[in-house]
Amino acid sequence: MEQGIIFDIQRFCIHDGPGIRTTVFLKGCPLSCAWCHNPESKQQNVQLSYRENHCVLCGECESICPQRVHQLVNNEHQVDFSRCTGCGKCIESCPVSALSLIGKTVTTDDIMDIVLKDADYYRASGGGITLSGGEPLFQPHFALALLKQAKRGRLNTCIETSGFCREADLRSVSEFTDLFLFDFKLSDEKLHRQYVGGELSKILKNLSLLNKLKKPVILRCPVIPGINDTQPHFQAIADLSVLECVQAVEIMPYHTMGAAKSLNIGREYLLNVPPADPETVKLWKSELLKMRCQKLME
Repeated sequence: MEQGIIFDIQRFCIHDGPGIRTTVFLKGCPLSCAWCHNPESKQQNVQLSYRENHCVLCGECESICPQRVHQLVNNEHQVDFSRCTGCGKCIESCPVSALSLIGKTVTTDDIMDIVLKDADYYRASGGGITLSGGEPLFQPHFALALLKQAKRGRLNTCIETSGFCREADLRSVSEFTDLFLFDFKLSDEKLHRQYVGGELSKILKNLSLLNKLKKPVILRCPVIPGINDTQPHFQAIADLSVLECVQAVEIMPYHTMGAAKSLNIGREYLLNVPPADPETVKLWKSELLKMRCQKLME
C-alpha cells in the first residue's frame, strides 16, 4: 500500500474539475512561484505553523519544546522554525490553538475512505477526485496509486499540475486521469526562472505530450499585474488555446491569500502587488478574445 504526505483534503469542491469533487492536496513542489497561494505546500516534510494573532504569550510551548523552537523575549513570541522536528508537543500544550502542524503521512486507503463517502454526489454531478498541491507529481508513485484506486472505484479523476515533472511520470498518470488542470504562468523563459523557477521548456514539452496523448486539458492562467499582464503573454495563451487537447482557458486573477500563510510558516512574502479589480480582469479577457482565444471560461 502506497504512502504519501498531504496537507489537506477538501470535500464538496466545485472549482477543481467537473461536478462535486474531493480535492486532495499533496505536499511538496519543485517550483517557487512568487505569488504561491499555498506556500505551506512547498516543503514535502511536516512543518510548524504559528498564528501570531492567536498567541496569548502563556509560555507553555517554550516550556515543553525539546528543540528550543519557541522563546518568549521582551513579551514577544519568537519562533525558530528551522529547529522544529515536528514532534507536536507544543501543539498539544497550546491552549488557544495558535500552533499547528501542516502535513501528515497517509495511505491510499486512508484517502479513499474519505473520498468514497461522497460517491453518490459524484455520480449525480459527474464529479470525482482531484489531486492538487503543491505539485501532485512531486510524489509520482503516491499520485499514481491514488488514481488507480480511484479508477477501480469508477471515479472521475483530475490532476492540477504545474507541468513541471518528469515526462515518464506524466505519461504514467495520464492513463488514469480524465482531466488535467494545467497551469501556464509565464511565457518568457527569463521571467519564468525569476518568478517561478524551473525550465519553461520542460512545461511546454509536457503540455505537448498531453496533446499527443489526446488528454483533455483546462489551461489555467494566473495573471499578476505588472508581471505577466502583457500583450506577448496573452498572445502566448491564445496560441496554446488552439491545441486540440485544450478544452478551455481559465483566467485566474492574482490574490494575496498566500501572504498570511507565508508568515505563519516563517517565510517572507516578497510579492508586493495589489490584486486586479473586476474591470481590469474584463479587459484582460477582451484582449484574449481579440487574439482569437475562443475557449475562455466565464
